Amino acid sequence: MRINRILLAIPLVVVALIIQVGILARLQLPGAVPDLLMLVVVGLALVYGHVGGSLIGFGAGLLADLAPPADHAIGRYALVLCVIGYVAGLTKPDNGQHRSATVPLVVVIGAAIGSTLLYAGVGSLVGDTAARHVGLVGLLLSATLYDLLLAPFTVPLVMALARRTEHDPLATDAAGSSRSGGAGGGWLTTGTGLKASRNAMKAIRTGRVPKPARGGRTKGVKGLKGIKGVKRL
Repeated sequence: MRINRILLAIPLVVVALIIQVGILARLQLPGAVPDLLMLVVVGLALVYGHVGGSLIGFGAGLLADLAPPADHAIGRYALVLCVIGYVAGLTKPDNGQHRSATVPLVVVIGAAIGSTLLYAGVGSLVGDTAARHVGLVGLLLSATLYDLLLAPFTVPLVMALARRTEHDPLATDAAGSSRSGGAGGGWLTTGTGLKASRNAMKAIRTGRVPKPARGGRTKGVKGLKGIKGVKRL
């Protein structure tokens, strides 16, 4: 990953985790807890692609596994967000920017459902049956609803910040210098043509038509004499 991506992802992940643990988890909302950390990972993955999304998701999930008051196995949420970041990054278009908000919205819905199912599935493998007691259907509905309510305020902002860090100064300077060099050559050529045309127009206006070179005129006369001599023969 690039350094500018890391410098942006770390503060976003830390701030999202603090808000999620310190504020959202204490609201005691029915069903699931709004997953602000997952929305940040999705927003970065939509811009950075599947590789960057999976790496950021793994780091963010591992940080959430270690942050108190986590009561689950370490690496469980890291695996979930790693998969979510990878799948969300696969939707990145070739030009690097989504033309409409439909795809990010669908990705958020799929990430909310997929993260809940994957978290419950991994928990059942390690013996955590909390999702069964709470109700998996209620968790899916509440997680999707909460994430959709938070998505318009988080995902576009995260994507805008990520796009601003995508511009590489070295690549931009190299491209700008090559473009300016090519354009400069074209302008020089155009300027020479304009100068010649101006001189010709000035000569026509003043009536001073430039005379041809003496050597060229002599050659032309000799050529004509030779042709006449051939015709006479």
